[in-house]
Amino acid sequence: MDKKNFKMIDEDFICENCGKEVKHLSYTARDHCPYCLHSKHVDINPGDRSESCHGDLMPIGIEKYKDTYKIIYKCKKCGKLRKNIIARDDNMELIIKLSTNPVNY
Repeated sequence: MDKKNFKMIDEDFICENCGKEVKHLSYTARDHCPYCLHSKHVDINPGDRSESCHGDLMPIGIEKYKDTYKIIYKCKKCGKLRKNIIARDDNMELIIKLSTNPVNY
């Protein structure tokens, strides 16, 4: 990802997987549900809303990224892999559970 292609969109939404109301983050763009960790396949580059798939991005693993971690997703509709940095309010029990899943690319 090229930083010039990053578009900051931080907004409230209803999670299409678990149905919970998700509030924006204020410190960065909210890109997944903190309760179930699912996301929606809407971006080609972060925030561009150019992806036509709109499938459910299911969390399948975790990887170390700098001084934090990224959630690894697989789209249930098209099969593409995506990654998003964890947020401070993410469900840590689910993150720990995901960390035990080895992901092969």
